[in-house]
Amino acid sequence: MTKLRIGIIGLGFIGTQKHLVGLSQHLDKCEIVGFCDLDVQRAQEAKDSHGSADSYVTTDYRELLADPSIDVIHVCTWNVTHCEITCAALEAGKHVLVEKPMAVTGAEARQMVETAERTGKKLSVGFQYRFRKESQFLRKAVDEGRLGEIYAAKAHAVRRKGVPIWGVFTDKSKQGGGPLIDLGGHAIDLALWYMDNYDVESVTGVVNFKLGDKPEGNMVGPWDPATYSVEDSAFGFVKFTNGASLFVEAAWALNVQDSREGCVTLCGTDGGADTVQAKTGADLVVTLNNVQGGDLVKTQPEVGAAYFGAGGGAMNGFAYMGGLEAESWLDAIANDTEPYVKAEQACVVTEILDAIYTSARTGQPVVFTPNN
Repeated sequence: MTKLRIGIIGLGFIGTQKHLVGLSQHLDKCEIVGFCDLDVQRAQEAKDSHGSADSYVTTDYRELLADPSIDVIHVCTWNVTHCEITCAALEAGKHVLVEKPMAVTGAEARQMVETAERTGKKLSVGFQYRFRKESQFLRKAVDEGRLGEIYAAKAHAVRRKGVPIWGVFTDKSKQGGGPLIDLGGHAIDLALWYMDNYDVESVTGVVNFKLGDKPEGNMVGPWDPATYSVEDSAFGFVKFTNGASLFVEAAWALNVQDSREGCVTLCGTDGGADTVQAKTGADLVVTLNNVQGGDLVKTQPEVGAAYFGAGGGAMNGFAYMGGLEAESWLDAIANDTEPYVKAEQACVVTEILDAIYTSARTGQPVVFTPNN
C-alpha cells in the first residue's frame, strides 16, 4: 500500500497533541512530510519529533500546496484562516482535514463544501468527540432505536470558569468568537449526529459579555481583561423543519455549580439519554432512561469496565481520539469512501454557530432557507 503523504499547517497545541500524535499511530498508512507554522522553531521541533526522511519545514503554507508529492493537508491554524487555506488546498488537489470550527461564518463553510465538491477532493472536520467511547455507546443505542424519535435535545458546552489563557483563544479578530465557536461546535455536532437531523428552520441566540473583566478564580490562572474581546457565554435555540428542537449552551465562565462540556441531553419517544462529566477523570457518564415493567428506570454502562476499557479517562484523551480520527480519515481517502465527519454535516454546525451570533447581534431569529 502506498503511504499517503501529509502536510500539517499550524503546529500549536491541537496540531501537535492531536493531529501529529494521531497520525503518528498510523505510520503504516502515512508519512508526515511538510511542517508549516509561522514560528519556524515550533515547526522544526515538530519535524524532529514526527518527520520522515524527506520532511521539511516552512513558514509559508503555499509551499506545501505547491508540493505535488503531498496528498493530504491538515489545517490547524487560527479560525479566521480556515476557509482561505482549505479552499486553496482543495484547489491544489489535496484532500483536507480542517480543525474545528470549520469556518467562522456559514457562508465560508458553504464555500468550502462547494469547493470540495467541485474539485472532487475529500474534506472533513476535526470533531473528534464522536470517537469517544461514550459517544460511540450512545450512538449505538440511538441506532438500535432505544430512544425512538429524538424530538428535543440540548447541547452542553459549559465551564464554570475555564477560560484558556494561552494562544489566541480570547482574540476575536483571529478566532471569530469565544466559547460558542470553540466549545459549542463539539456539543452541537454530537447532538445533530445523534438526532440525524440537519434540516434547520430557524435559530435564535443570546450572547453575553458579562465576566470578561472578572478573571479571578479561573482554573488555569487569570486572563488579561485588556485582551479579552470575545463572549463569556452564549445560548441558542434551534428549531428544525420537522418540529424538533435543540437548546445550545456554551460558556467559558458561567456561575453554575458544575461544568458540563461536550455533553448532550436527548429526549425521544421511547426513551432519553444524557451525558455528564464524571466527578473525577475525563470520562463522561452516560445514562439511558425509559420505562420497563411499568416503572421508570435508568441504565448506565460501567465506567472502567470491559466496554470502556482499562484506563478510564486515558481512553478518551487527545492521543486516543486523535488516533481513531486519523485512522478513519486515512482509510476514507485510501478506500475512496465518505469521511466519518461529512463536510456537509460540519457546515450545518457552523451555520448554526453563525446564526446564534447573528441573532444575538440583530435581536431577531435567523430563518434558514434550503440553500442556507
